[in-house]
This record gives sequence, C-alpha cells and structure tokens, in this order.
Amino acid sequence: MDQNSTHFYVPTATPVTQEKRGICLGPDGSVAHVTRVIRMIQGRWKLPILFRLYADPSMRTLQLKRDLPGISQKMLTQHLRELAEDGLVERIDFGEKPLRVEYQMSERGRQLLPVLIAARNFSVAHAAV
Repeated sequence: MDQNSTHFYVPTATPVTQEKRGICLGPDGSVAHVTRVIRMIQGRWKLPILFRLYADPSMRTLQLKRDLPGISQKMLTQHLRELAEDGLVERIDFGEKPLRVEYQMSERGRQLLPVLIAARNFSVAHAAV
C-alpha cells in the first residue's frame, strides 16, 4: 500500500469525533450556515445589485437596469425577487397607477456588507496568487 495515502488518518467514528464533526458538518453546523449565505448571493447579477443598492438608499427597477449594463429585465426581476425572498432587499410598492416600486437594502442586507467587504479585502490581499 501507498505510505502517502491520507485516508488512513481520517478518524473513526467515536463520540468525541462525531461531536466535533457535527459542529462543522451537522445540519446546524458551520458549513450549512456558510453555504446558505453563499446561496443567497449566488448569481451573476446579485452582487452588482447589492453593491448598487448599498450606494443609494433606494432605487427603482429602471435605474438599476441602467446602472447594470448587460442585465436583462427578466434577470433583474428574478434576482430582485430572490434577494427580497432571502430578506436582503426590501420591495416598496407605493400602490400607485402606473405601478411605482422601489428597492432598498433591508437591515439584514446591511449586516451582510462587512462580510462582502472582508471578502473583497481577502481577494485584494491575495490577488498575486
């Protein structure tokens, strides 16, 4: 057998190792929570939408479309709905005719900003790699 194989070093299931695995890999573990956040911001246009909304307190759909060249109306609408469902963006319907809707960052969305800034700083610091 190959002496360099690492699979021999994987701990067997004991109560202590199972508890440690659960903290990281369990249904309420770290991996699950980080994966959930990544799914919230996953999508070609979600990060540009979020950063655009961080810059302005509230924006209409047409303003967002103008500021994000290349995005289709369908994708903008889809991503805005998903961001609203995840609680990162708030949709404000003024109940007027013609329809007037604005989007703004929710409190949860504002709490995500330091995480995204930390990801940016990490990327800048490791750009040469």
